[in-house]
Amino acid sequence: MVVLYEKKDRIAIITLNRPEAMNAISRELGRELYGAWNDFAGDPGLSVLIITGAGDKAFCVGADLKEKEQKGDVHVTSFWDASFKLPMRGSELYKPVIAAINGHCLGGGLELALLADIRISAEHATFGQPEIRLGIFPGMGATQRLPRTLPYNLAAEILLTGERFGAAKAFEIGLVNRVVPSQDLMKTAFSVAETIGANAPLALRAVKEALLKSYDLPLDQGLRLEGLLRRIVGDTQDAHEGVRAFLEKRKPRFMGK
Repeated sequence: MVVLYEKKDRIAIITLNRPEAMNAISRELGRELYGAWNDFAGDPGLSVLIITGAGDKAFCVGADLKEKEQKGDVHVTSFWDASFKLPMRGSELYKPVIAAINGHCLGGGLELALLADIRISAEHATFGQPEIRLGIFPGMGATQRLPRTLPYNLAAEILLTGERFGAAKAFEIGLVNRVVPSQDLMKTAFSVAETIGANAPLALRAVKEALLKSYDLPLDQGLRLEGLLRRIVGDTQDAHEGVRAFLEKRKPRFMGK
């Protein structure tokens, strides 16, 4: 299998499993990735997703260019063929995602990492959108998500130069949350995932929806959305359980209800 999909308690792990091809996105990998992504989205028993790559050389280097030359561009296929989709093409997910970036994170790989709410990088990882150097358009979300993640001028430099940069710069400009030694990468990602996963599932979804939906809203409309979600979450069984647990000085037992 070119995508490994595991479930551990409330945490799911997707591993791109083509280390011999730097975890490049082939059609087969794209289909398996989309299937695992949708399974996570629809499973009420799962709260947090970690996505990473097999091996220690690459998280993902983007589209499989060898396959592209032989079978056509996966970007074109995913645009017109409803049977082939990738998460980067606007798949809404109101559950937290952590990217554990274990090596080269380039092109479509960076676009995949941009779907994550939290990005944790190994020290040796590299980043970039090199498509422009090949005459290719970065068409899996980079022109839309990078300027929403970084200041416009930094996003523009990454996209227009196509240059690669290291984990230290990625941290400096705010592209990644943490940089850790490679041997600590998955341990750190699991630690963050466990902290998130211990929280109430419905509250997690509501907070992520508020974050995503308020990007382009005026402040008053964003606050209105926040107020509506607060009211909805406040009426859940988990909200009442959380208050009771606090007053009784015990850990809450959240049920996602």
